[in-house]
Amino acid sequence: MQHKDIWRALDTLAAEHGLSVSGLARRAGLDPTTFTPAKRRLPDGRARWPSTESLAKVLEATRTPIDAFTALVSGARALPTSSPRGGTRRLPLLSNPAEAEGFFDAAGRPVGGAATEIPLPGVGDPAAYAVALADDEMAPVFRIGDIVIASPAAPIRHGDRVVVRLAQGALVVRELIERAARRLVLRRLFPAPAEFPVDPSEVAFLHRIVWASQ
Repeated sequence: MQHKDIWRALDTLAAEHGLSVSGLARRAGLDPTTFTPAKRRLPDGRARWPSTESLAKVLEATRTPIDAFTALVSGARALPTSSPRGGTRRLPLLSNPAEAEGFFDAAGRPVGGAATEIPLPGVGDPAAYAVALADDEMAPVFRIGDIVIASPAAPIRHGDRVVVRLAQGALVVRELIERAARRLVLRRLFPAPAEFPVDPSEVAFLHRIVWASQ
């Protein structure tokens, strides 16, 4: 384990909760600068370890089990979640989100198209499908090559990560910030957090991500 592993895990934990590292520190009752880049090195340039006290406060404030944080330190790209119910089944996989045409029907359910099928943890929704990510716009939570499972039947709440099909055909993964009758706000994490208001008429569907590869 190296210094960078701990700091990367803290960055991911902050992103998982929709926070900056300063916001994560505030939530834990710490000085907002506790986890900023300037605090990650000693005055002589050597790497600094975050204190065990600050880590304990962060885990308590975010209700993150120590084994889940350990998984982030070990290289997981998102907080481990319980495997969806239903055992293992074969799901349609969209390996190129830019070519989603023909993969979904008018109701937003996958019909296969040119997609392949892969065995992944199952979900109760028979219309669930998998998408292999082609960009890093949700890093460090999701990265290129990660596979996410989306469920058209899953209820969606603010803060959920979702697969979004835009009316012009593009398929993207985003975080849902706001959802109202006349306004949607989606968030991208990389290269810098940015929020985008979208007219609901420009969105064909939103499906909640219920599982992601680690």
